[in-house]
Amino acid sequence: MEIERKFLLKSIPEDLERFPHRLIEQGYLCTAPVVRVRRSGENFTLTYKGGGMMARREENLPLTQEGYRHLLAKADGNIITKTRYCIPWGDYTIELDVFAPPLAPLVMAEVEFPAVEEAEAFTPPEWFGREVTFDPAYHNSNMSRRKFD
Repeated sequence: MEIERKFLLKSIPEDLERFPHRLIEQGYLCTAPVVRVRRSGENFTLTYKGGGMMARREENLPLTQEGYRHLLAKADGNIITKTRYCIPWGDYTIELDVFAPPLAPLVMAEVEFPAVEEAEAFTPPEWFGREVTFDPAYHNSNMSRRKFD
């Protein structure tokens, strides 16, 4: 089960580069249900995500690099590339994503939780902006379908 809240940002931490980060590339084979392939550093995965907004089923299966490339070539829409920074925040980790074109200059933060109650009780830091957890336009699967001129 994946339980997360998503936010746009008012500002980006000035010292962002000091936090661990990695390049992520992902493509979507299907959006209903969501079936995604992802490269995160040297790890390759096939992911299934069930329906839902803040809490939903998520299954990850390992892929080889060759399998990832084969499936990525079959992806529909935009291939999403982003740099993910992992920022410790109390008991949690803020995953701050800086998107590359065509989604740039989008920057979004996600926080994952072990339980819905913890997610609901979370007080975001002051540099977080509008919450977009329940806005389907900010699901990466939907963003992969955006048209750009």
